[in-house]
Amino acid sequence: MDIVYIKNLQIECIIGIFDWEREVKQRVSIDLEMSTDIRPAAETDDIAFALNYKSISKRVQQFVADSQFLLVETMAEQVAAIIRSEFSVQWLRLRLSKPGALRAADDVGLIIERGERC
Repeated sequence: MDIVYIKNLQIECIIGIFDWEREVKQRVSIDLEMSTDIRPAAETDDIAFALNYKSISKRVQQFVADSQFLLVETMAEQVAAIIRSEFSVQWLRLRLSKPGALRAADDVGLIIERGERC
């Protein structure tokens, strides 16, 4: 299994359970690790055979920016489902963080893994 990753994809969105959070966009950060087989792309030097991280990034940015979630758990699950179904990713690890959510911490968030490792 090879892994294509995206690190620290930052997106402004409506996220949170408090009234003030429903009125102000906050920044979330997403890290992705996605399983793939890079050999066909490497052999042909053709993007058509690669997991296109630019397309994935744009899709995730658009989805998150246009959404309004109460919980980071819901956002993480839905982003993972989009990546797995629309980009045929069998396994992924997604780290979603909400910087500044706790005064005493730099960051808070979650990490999920979905699918089967190849």
